[in-house]
Amino acid sequence: MNRKMTGIVGLILLGLAVPAAAGPEVPAPQEKTLSLSLEACIIKALSNNYDLAVQVMTPETADIAVSMAGEKFIPTLAFAYSRRDTAQASYSFLEASDQVTQLRDNTSVQINQQLPFGGSLGLTLSGAKTDTNSRFQMINPRFETQLNFSFSQPLLRDFGLDMSRREILIAQNNLRIAEEDFAQFVQGLVYRVEEAYWNLVYAIDYLDVRRQSLKLAEELLDKNRRSVEIGTLAPIDVLNAQADVASREADVLDAQVLVKNYEDVLRAVINLAADAAGLRILPSDRPIFEEASVDLDEALTTALANSPELSSSRIDIRTKELNLTYARNQLLPGLDLTAQYWSPGVSGTQILYEGGNPLFGGVIGTIPGDVTEAMKDTFNFRYRNWSVGLTLSLPLNAVFSRAAAAQAKVALDQSQALLKSREQQLDIEVRSAVRAVQTNFMRVQAYKAARELAQKRLEAEEEKLRVGLTTNYFVLQYQRDLADRQTLELRALIDYNLSLAKLAQVKGVNLKEKNISIVDLMSRD
Repeated sequence: MNRKMTGIVGLILLGLAVPAAAGPEVPAPQEKTLSLSLEACIIKALSNNYDLAVQVMTPETADIAVSMAGEKFIPTLAFAYSRRDTAQASYSFLEASDQVTQLRDNTSVQINQQLPFGGSLGLTLSGAKTDTNSRFQMINPRFETQLNFSFSQPLLRDFGLDMSRREILIAQNNLRIAEEDFAQFVQGLVYRVEEAYWNLVYAIDYLDVRRQSLKLAEELLDKNRRSVEIGTLAPIDVLNAQADVASREADVLDAQVLVKNYEDVLRAVINLAADAAGLRILPSDRPIFEEASVDLDEALTTALANSPELSSSRIDIRTKELNLTYARNQLLPGLDLTAQYWSPGVSGTQILYEGGNPLFGGVIGTIPGDVTEAMKDTFNFRYRNWSVGLTLSLPLNAVFSRAAAAQAKVALDQSQALLKSREQQLDIEVRSAVRAVQTNFMRVQAYKAARELAQKRLEAEEEKLRVGLTTNYFVLQYQRDLADRQTLELRALIDYNLSLAKLAQVKGVNLKEKNISIVDLMSRD
């Protein structure tokens, strides 16, 4: 090989040896391609991912549960109506001549309101109409109305804001846990997109390296054949070159499979439509190689503050504390204060008896009356009545068994231990991620130096071959060494970018860095 050819090959290898400047393989004209940036892939994943669509329903369900729990403090309104028609034999001429009949209509309207400290307040307006054939009635038909105020308040068991709002507080905690779990899922999804994207970039560039290595071997094989034909080279050198070409062809096939595999992984995570299944995906972004300033203490502090998993654990502890408080409260005796105030009213058709004696005097007339008179008495509080009482109850299970409180205490201890375990695990993950960023940066530098040395060694060996000081075997070996060094440098560069993405995920800031809003994702139709 002359110096001019050596220089051209060197320039080609030098261009391929710089992964950050290399572009994706240009497909054949007949192939349909889809060029995607990393940002576009993330957007597609957040828009089309089926798992994300399933996960977003969990906070929605928890939010509905909060609304349902809050309905406890919405006043309840109840209407009631009943009619009773009775007839029974008359056992006394004083009652009726044949049978005693009575027709009674009852109507009521009731409003109940739960109070913040566990009590309840009720207001009931009731009315009744009674019509009977029983003798000696002073008023018949008779209208009865009553306005009743009732109040009850537990003073020991079930007393307090936390006790009355327990279901609401638990539902709110469950909602926050669902939101944190959703945020954690989205963080993981974004990282999976980045991982699939950069692995596809690696696979495409790796295929380029293997194809270029195959091309160099084929060029050397052609040169050897011409040299054998003119008698300046032994046939064994052709066999060596042919064997190396065959080996590199196998490497290209493996690299092509790798590209297809990573294309499928990326296609699945971004959920490309079925009509795009046959498209080749070409990443348009290139991996960066800029030294990132990483501070371990800052990374640990940020991770502890932003980790959705730790937030979920802390919220779960608050729920367990509430359950323990409730369980201990249920061990107290029941002491309930009840109070009532009611105002009745009566009116109807007044029956007038001769001499004012219903027993011996005959009916001489009636004075018609209606329900409005009874209502006036009721709302003017003509007849005032009240009662106050205390009820003490001592459930025997609270005396002899404290299993529920013990169980709640164990559950709280378990959640606190789980939080400490997760904090330790997060500490390990952050340290590992920081170490990976620092190590991979140095790996890129080391493999870059190794690739440059391999490049120079190949150029030197090609020059020696040109003047007959070496054999084809060593040139082929140095070509393989250069391809391997290019591959290692590329892999280290991809690993460096992935370690940066992993560190951002572990710190809980990868969504913030990409301006992804959890609220927008959850509120999206």
